[in-house]
Amino acid sequence: MPRTSATGRQLKLGAVLYGTGGPGDDASWRSPEIPGDASVDIDWYIKLAKQAEAAKFDLMFIVDSQFITPNSPPHYLNRLEPLTLLSAVAVKTTHIGLVGTLTTSYNTPFNLARRLASLDLISHGRAGWNVVATGDGGTAANYSLPEHYDYETRYARALESVKVIQGLWNSYEDDAFPRDRETGQFVDPSRQHRLDHKGQFFQVRGPLNIERSKQGQPVIFQAGDSEGGRDLGAAVGEGIFTFAPTIEAGVAFAQDMRARAAAKGRNPDHLLILPQVRTWIADTEAEAVEQERYERLGRDFSKTQAQFGRPFEWHDFSQYDLDAPFPELGSLGDRSFKTQADRIKAVAKERNLTLRQTVEFFSDQFKSPFIGTPLAVANRIQEWFEAGAFDGVNLHVTVPSDFTRFTDEVLPILRERGVVRSEYEADTLRGNLGLPIPENHWTQARRATEEVQSGLLETS
Repeated sequence: MPRTSATGRQLKLGAVLYGTGGPGDDASWRSPEIPGDASVDIDWYIKLAKQAEAAKFDLMFIVDSQFITPNSPPHYLNRLEPLTLLSAVAVKTTHIGLVGTLTTSYNTPFNLARRLASLDLISHGRAGWNVVATGDGGTAANYSLPEHYDYETRYARALESVKVIQGLWNSYEDDAFPRDRETGQFVDPSRQHRLDHKGQFFQVRGPLNIERSKQGQPVIFQAGDSEGGRDLGAAVGEGIFTFAPTIEAGVAFAQDMRARAAAKGRNPDHLLILPQVRTWIADTEAEAVEQERYERLGRDFSKTQAQFGRPFEWHDFSQYDLDAPFPELGSLGDRSFKTQADRIKAVAKERNLTLRQTVEFFSDQFKSPFIGTPLAVANRIQEWFEAGAFDGVNLHVTVPSDFTRFTDEVLPILRERGVVRSEYEADTLRGNLGLPIPENHWTQARRATEEVQSGLLETS
C-alpha cells in the first residue's frame, strides 16, 4: 500500500526542460554541464527524461513558440518541434508523461488531432497537450497572415479547436477494430463516426484515421492567467500551468479555477493546478540565497529590457530614456499578451515608475520562494501543497546538477513523508495523474439507447 500524505493526496511532478535557458535565464547555457546545442540535442532530452522517470515524475513538458527576434532567450532561438522531440523520447521511456505545447491559433484541428493521437499511441497512452492561444503577434507573418488574431478571437478559436479535436479523437469506439482474420472483418463500420462539425472558425468532416489509445485521449493542459485563459482552462483543462508568487495567491488561483470548472458542469477534482517553480538548493540557507542573488544581479539588463518588449509585440524600449516615466503606449499589446501588457501599464502608472524601475520590478516578479537547504525546500513545497496552493509542481530544469540535487536530496524527504510516490501507479499519464479515461461519447449514447430498449422489452 503506497504511503500518502496527511491530506491523502500526493504531489504531482513535472520537469520543464529548457535546454539553453528560457525567459529571464540568458546565461545558464554557459554552464559547462550544458551542451551549447542542448535545445536541439535529443540525447540531452532523453538523458534528463530518464532521470525524471527514475525519480517517478509524472511528466516532462516542452514549451514552444514560433516567432523569434535576435533578443529572444537562448532556448527559443534554436529548438526542436515538441511532438517530434517527444516521439523520440517516447521510445526510450516507459512511464513518464510527454506534454508538448501546440497553438490553436496557427494549426488546424484535424492536423493537431492526428499528431497528438499519434504521440499517444507511440507512447502507449502518455501524451499530453498544452493548449495555447498564441500571444506573440509576429507569428502571423510566419503563416501568411497580415495581422495577428485579436484577444477574443484567439480564445474563442482555441475553445472551438479543442472541442473539435476531442470529437475527432472519438472517431472510433474502443471496439471498432475486430481484426478478425477468419471472417475477414478488419473494422466494424458501425463503430466509426463522422464528426461533421460546422462552427464559427472550423468546418471538419472527419472521421480521424487513428484509434484511441489506452488512456482514451491525450491529457489537456492549459496555461493562461487572463480571464480568457482561465475560462478556457476551466472549460477544457485537466492540468493548469501557472505561476504563483505567494502561497495566498496560489490558493486563490486554485479556488477560482475550481469554482469556474464547477460552474461549467465539470468535476473540480479533475482539475490539477501545476505551477512552474524554480528551486535554489545549497548546503546552507545563506549559500542558496547568494546563488539566486548572484544570478539575478548577473543578468544583462539590455537583454532583459529587450525581452521586456515581448508582451508589447516586441516593442523596442531602447528608444526611451530609462529614467523617465514609463512611456504612454496606448493600445500597444492588445494583439499580443494583452493581460500581461495591461498589468505592466497599470502598475507603472499606479506606482509612478520609470522605465528602468518597471523593467526591474517585473523581472523580479518571478523570484522563487523555494530557496534554501534540501530540508527547507522540501518543507516549503509541502506547506504550499497541503495549503491547497497547488496539486503539483513543474520544475524548471537547466543545469543537470541542480536537477540532481532536487531528485536526490529533496524528493527523498518528501517521499519519506508520503508527499510524493515511491512507485508509479500506472503506465499512462491519466493513470498517474489520477484522471479518468473519457468515455467515447458515441459509446455512451449507444449504451443509453440499448438500456432504454432493454427496459422497453422488459416491460412489454
